[in-house]
Amino acid sequence: MSAKDHPNNAPGVPMVFPPWFENFQIKYINPALKPIARYLPGAATITHRGRKSGKPYRTIVTAYRKGNVLAIALGHGKTDWVKNVLAAGEADVTFTRRQVHITNPRILPAGSDGAGLPFMARMQAGRMGIFVADIA
Repeated sequence: MSAKDHPNNAPGVPMVFPPWFENFQIKYINPALKPIARYLPGAATITHRGRKSGKPYRTIVTAYRKGNVLAIALGHGKTDWVKNVLAAGEADVTFTRRQVHITNPRILPAGSDGAGLPFMARMQAGRMGIFVADIA
């Protein structure tokens, strides 16, 4: 399956990474990083609930923070964790032993200027969608 036919490829939120890389990351990289993610610079763990099941999930992301704004580049497109957080309207994010609560989640489509976002998120906003939320 090509990236353009993948279910995560949504309008305004293109899937930049190929599906084989996403599968490799889910199967091998994420399980290896989950125990040490809180010690890695730039890595964060987002805790959210399933839209249908209500089951709690923890997903490793690369989050950028500027003041009370949290930004996450969506290289894998509109994945399940994004849909879950948008549906719930909130989630918890853990950075290096510090937990913050995020509210007002939204997606900036690819190609937006990214004004007011952290530098690294602005750099990636041209190619991929950016998940943005306010830190409560």
